[in-house]
Amino acid sequence: MPRDHPDWIIERRRDLGERIADLRSAAHHTQDTLCAATGLSRSNLQRIERGEADIRYSDLLRIAAALDTRVSVLVD
Repeated sequence: MPRDHPDWIIERRRDLGERIADLRSAAHHTQDTLCAATGLSRSNLQRIERGEADIRYSDLLRIAAALDTRVSVLVD
C-alpha cells in the first residue's frame, strides 16, 4: 500500500474497514451479497475492508443502508 497518507489516516481507514466487515458478518452478509446490495465490486469492497481504499461518501451511504445502520456508526 502506498504511503500517500499520514499514519493516523491509514489507521482510521483500517478501523473503518474492520467495522464494515464486522457489521457485514453480524448481518449475515457475505461479501457477494453486500456487493449485490450496494453495487460495489467485490474487489473494491475487499480493499475497503482491508483499509486499503479511500471510500466515497456515496459508497458509505450504500453500505450503511444495506447493513441497516447509519454512516455515523460506520465512522464513529
